[in-house]
Amino acid sequence: MNTEQAEPGPAEAAGPETNASDETGDSGRASQADEVRGWFTGRLPGDWFTAAPDILLDREEITVVGTLAAPDPAGASDAERAAAAQGRIRRFREETRGRRIEIAREAEHKFRRKVSWGVTCAGTQELFTTLSVPVMTRLRQPERQVLDTLVKAGVARSRSDALAWCVRLTGENADAWLARLRSALRQVDEVRAQGPGSS
Repeated sequence: MNTEQAEPGPAEAAGPETNASDETGDSGRASQADEVRGWFTGRLPGDWFTAAPDILLDREEITVVGTLAAPDPAGASDAERAAAAQGRIRRFREETRGRRIEIAREAEHKFRRKVSWGVTCAGTQELFTTLSVPVMTRLRQPERQVLDTLVKAGVARSRSDALAWCVRLTGENADAWLARLRSALRQVDEVRAQGPGSS
């Protein structure tokens, strides 16, 4: 089943994402991320987005986030511009649904990952149907107490929700560090691909 068919509404938290950097490092062929990016660049209709879409991928999911042309109603207030952007996002979602399902099915067959969609318009980003993947972990008592404090304070409904909140908070506050870490991982993959026995 394609992730686009259900269209349940607001995006749920997904697993860790990388900006097209889940690379295989295999010598003699493009990395997995480059292959995915290239495939979508060639497959997507040229009039959908104003630039090449961002491709986010992890082990379970590929998320394609494109930028729509911003509506510019003359003399409009901020509220009108925001409503126009929401309207454009809604129109894109409805008008392209069939094509997106078709493209997603092809990509899911080729890359063995679910495909999700999203768009950005005038500074507003909306993700359509995305995966919510369970991730298991073991925590010692001091770490569990952090989660329980968040639950008791009403910040989160459960330990699971509290853990997702912590991951989101870390991601928001450590963007630059995570970007450097992802860049370093790409370099490690490139060096590994050039090593002995890689040809």
